[in-house]
Amino acid sequence: MQRHEHDNLIEMSKQRLWLPFTQMKDYDRNPLIIERGEGVYVYDSQGRKYYDAFSSVWLNVHGHRKWELDEAIRRQLDSIAHSTLLGMTNVPATLLADQLVQLAPQGLTRVFYSDSGAEAVEIALKIAFQYWRNIGRNEKGQFVTMRGGYHGDTIGAISVGDIDIYHKMYSSLLFNSLKTPYPYVYRHPSGDANVCKEECLNALESLFAERSHEIAAIIVESMMQGANGMLVMPAGFFKEVERLCRKYEVLLIVDEVATGFGRTGAMFACEHEGVTPDIMTIAKGITGGYLPIAATMTSETIYQAFYADYTNLKTLFHGHSYTGNPLGCAVALANLELFKSENLISHVREKSSWLQEAMQDWIELPHVGDIRQMGFMIGIELVADQITKKPFEWAKRTGYHTTLRMRELGLLTRPLGDVIVFMPPLASTQAELKGMLEIMKQAISEVTPMNK
Repeated sequence: MQRHEHDNLIEMSKQRLWLPFTQMKDYDRNPLIIERGEGVYVYDSQGRKYYDAFSSVWLNVHGHRKWELDEAIRRQLDSIAHSTLLGMTNVPATLLADQLVQLAPQGLTRVFYSDSGAEAVEIALKIAFQYWRNIGRNEKGQFVTMRGGYHGDTIGAISVGDIDIYHKMYSSLLFNSLKTPYPYVYRHPSGDANVCKEECLNALESLFAERSHEIAAIIVESMMQGANGMLVMPAGFFKEVERLCRKYEVLLIVDEVATGFGRTGAMFACEHEGVTPDIMTIAKGITGGYLPIAATMTSETIYQAFYADYTNLKTLFHGHSYTGNPLGCAVALANLELFKSENLISHVREKSSWLQEAMQDWIELPHVGDIRQMGFMIGIELVADQITKKPFEWAKRTGYHTTLRMRELGLLTRPLGDVIVFMPPLASTQAELKGMLEIMKQAISEVTPMNK
């Protein structure tokens, strides 16, 4: 792109766009326009090359411009670009639903499509709420969520979220949900995973014992909280949550939007502890990071509670215009085929072990407090004082400035406060991962000492 074209485009972006989760004053100081991608790299409008170290916000699986995915979309265009799922279906949506049921934890047999992870959560909440009414248990209408949980940015999803910076502004719009502690081991006074786990489980059981008669469901991010700082559950915690749900007749909604499709070294993260949800939400990696498809999967028991004559008014009244889009479903099918043909889950497991070993000495950096990893989901928590775990002053925005330095060095990611997110495309090679780590380590070493 010519220099004048680039400058005009930058000015246009400043004058016309309002970017998501972005203070536009920040963007005006540090504008960036991506023009193209190739493999694990993206290129800006001036031709500068960057590692896509957060998979274009946790989406990308095989890298950019993957031939098989591009071709799947072209082939589908020869048939039809879109047809509605209201009262009918299309070929790719039907085939994909069958594939998803075969891949999902046993017992999830139904697929309700949508366009984003947040909408998949909205649908899950509506299904859980209506399920109890459809079977005559109208008293069960409350939802439980974990402290620090994040499930999307729509009103229902915010209502079962618990991150003040994202949610507090809208509190008067929300329905009330019941909050229960999440095991943030690094920040727990004991620093002991087992103590932290048991404390949180005891609190959850106490809540269920007192109020399960009015609780419809609990919603949980699978194995790892994402937006709260990449917090991994202690071993056994998730399985115990499932046990308590069964004991107290509470539906278990598992949010696999960020963790699904190989990101943690399993197709779905709940597989790590053999957890079977009643309802599961999926999105992001479902199309390899190409097109907006999401889904809410349910058990047959839940589905059957909605199956009746129309006059019984048990229908789930939900559905958006582009639900089950054939282009998105076609590329999702090609994505799932690549998981098999390229043995991608094994690749992630192998490279995850390499990453863990490669980052072992990072904890020696004076301002790296904790490194949390599950597969290709990694969070590096930066602290002002490693011994006391004292955080950096919030207003200094240490994580943000560290990622700006990474951008200067040729790598893109977004922080979660002062937690640096590292979520590279699943197909990244060891050499590519090594290049990303070198940039990240350099930026952390250079920026953090100036902010202590």
